[in-house]
Amino acid sequence: MRLKRLKEHLKTQLPYKRTQRVGEQIHKILSDIAIKYIDLSSFGFVTFTNVNISPDFQFAKIYFSVYQPKKETNEIETGLNNLTKVFKKYLAPQLHLRVTPDLQFIYDETLEYSEKIEELIKSMKDRGTE
Repeated sequence: MRLKRLKEHLKTQLPYKRTQRVGEQIHKILSDIAIKYIDLSSFGFVTFTNVNISPDFQFAKIYFSVYQPKKETNEIETGLNNLTKVFKKYLAPQLHLRVTPDLQFIYDETLEYSEKIEELIKSMKDRGTE
């Protein structure tokens, strides 16, 4: 009986999908590349927040946010997408895949969205205390 429960427990604790593992690996490598090789300071403080990779590993969507942006968000997104060849140049040797995925940088709006929600909640609380 214990063996059966242990097997069921192990099934639920299986490692997550390979695409997630590769996505996390790409996330880490891109962060290192941005620190060591590519100067992104002209955009502000750019951080990569998430990586979604296609099941065939051909495409990767890289989500980013910018702290203290020095340009408009769409300009930063365009600038990062213009640097995809440079990122791939440094990414390919470190990523052990047959094909290096095509990268697409997308601005992550979740931080702004969460700030708006917090403001709404705060304004509702302020109204309730009046």
